[in-house]
Amino acid sequence: MVACLPGRRIFIFRQFWKLQVHMAYLLNLIQSQMASPSSLCLLAALLALISWQAMASDPSPLQDFCVADMHSPDHFFKAAKLDTPRKTNKVRSNITLINVTQIPGLNTFGISIARIDYAPLGQNPPHTHPRATEILTVVEGTLYVGFITSNPNNMLFSKVLNKGDVFMFPQGLIHFQFNPNPHQPAVAIAALSSQNPGAITIANAVFGSKPPISDEVLAKAFQVEKGTIDWLQAQFWENNHY
Repeated sequence: MVACLPGRRIFIFRQFWKLQVHMAYLLNLIQSQMASPSSLCLLAALLALISWQAMASDPSPLQDFCVADMHSPDHFFKAAKLDTPRKTNKVRSNITLINVTQIPGLNTFGISIARIDYAPLGQNPPHTHPRATEILTVVEGTLYVGFITSNPNNMLFSKVLNKGDVFMFPQGLIHFQFNPNPHQPAVAIAALSSQNPGAITIANAVFGSKPPISDEVLAKAFQVEKGTIDWLQAQFWENNHY
């Protein structure tokens, strides 16, 4: 099996070099006060291109696949039993993630999948995925889901989903899922646009950090008494991973 190639990184490096040559020429024109309006527009376009390249996604492969762990027993398969119900935790949910750690062949392909089990009145608490957009479909039960936009508006987009419904959560935005049924469980399948999406559970990160954030900082941030913060920090925070 051939070694993994850097793919898009080579392309981006070459494009940066070409853009830098053009920018140097245009900057010389500006300094000599010979730049035309069209040259200034071109300079602005080049700056936009450089900004776009700097924010580009992970490199794409230059070969059919690029296995992350050559010593794995099976590069492209996992007997994950995603059809099997899971025991739920303190927040009455369970997340079974299949990412590049479980299937090394996912490396460079920018995708993961997860099964999420919700007990009656269970939830996947407010959290974010710093490296992935998520699309979720309900395969059993009912879910109340939503995400919150960034500052300053903090708008909530929410929906009650039934079996077969689909909802998406933008990358990096706080989102959640809740099973409102007090008698029936729910199950969802989520696909994420990263081989390693990461997760930050908001309550855990704020009140369960190690070492803890100063209670004075949190008391002012949440506009409550320090005693309330101390009580919250003393709780055991369930960390839903995926």
